[in-house]
Amino acid sequence: MKTAFVFPGQGSQSVGMGKDLWDAYPESRKIFERADAALGFALSKVCFEGPEEELKKTILTQPALLATSIAALAGLSGKVDFQAVAGHSLGAYTALTAAGVLSLEDAVRLVRRRGELMEEAGRGKGTMAVILMLDEAKVARACQEASSLGVVEPANVNCPGQIVISGEKPAVAAACEKAKALGAKRAMELSVSGPFHSSLMRDAVKGLREALDTVSFSAPQKTYYSDIDAAEMKDVAQIKESLVRQLTAPVQWIKTIEKMTQDGCSTFVEVGAGKVLAGLIGKISKESKTLNAGTVESIKALSEAA
Repeated sequence: MKTAFVFPGQGSQSVGMGKDLWDAYPESRKIFERADAALGFALSKVCFEGPEEELKKTILTQPALLATSIAALAGLSGKVDFQAVAGHSLGAYTALTAAGVLSLEDAVRLVRRRGELMEEAGRGKGTMAVILMLDEAKVARACQEASSLGVVEPANVNCPGQIVISGEKPAVAAACEKAKALGAKRAMELSVSGPFHSSLMRDAVKGLREALDTVSFSAPQKTYYSDIDAAEMKDVAQIKESLVRQLTAPVQWIKTIEKMTQDGCSTFVEVGAGKVLAGLIGKISKESKTLNAGTVESIKALSEAA
């Protein structure tokens, strides 16, 4: 039976994240220092002190979450072994860093650029909404029925009963109403800066492909699962292309976790800020063990139980 480390995406950030890791583990402090040096500014200060409005900016959220997760991973080093990795959206880049595919320096610069491209592509174009307690087929139907008002598509298939849609505001609003009519418990707009994981992100594709082509990719040292293909990926060219497609394709988190459990992953450790993924995985695979490692306290508890 395998242990998988999974890495969160946007929405898991909070002011103060990583500060206890910095204080407790020299190896974690070094991660933040390397990230600061790679970006040319004190990303660590934004993580530790905010303000929240600053941390919520996509161009800062993405490298901040990645650095915090890798700092937590450094704190875990030698304490807990893992065989597989996956990440939700932005978390895919963190997973690739954990698997030795990307260097920390390249990864933080890449996700900062990704954040810039996503903000530019999505500015003023649309929004996202979460649909609760409605199956995937009915969510797709609600989107299709609202599509006469503009683009609206499933964006994150997170867990049974939680699917995020993305698109132009009138179409998203209409899809929410149609979802409620089809039996959704709730359908509400999210506070985001753009219609991520939808075809409206296509203007970011060229820039991201160019950014990825400037970076050195190595073969994965751990089993890596793509969050949009829900499949293991070994080939570097295939991995790079999946990261480009990830901009406009939906995150298939249910299928990804199902594939990982089929392949023998029975313990999932969410490494980094928050507990979002552990909660989702608990609903996808009730027989799997879910744990967190984002703080000194949780790392100590995890290492003692290992």
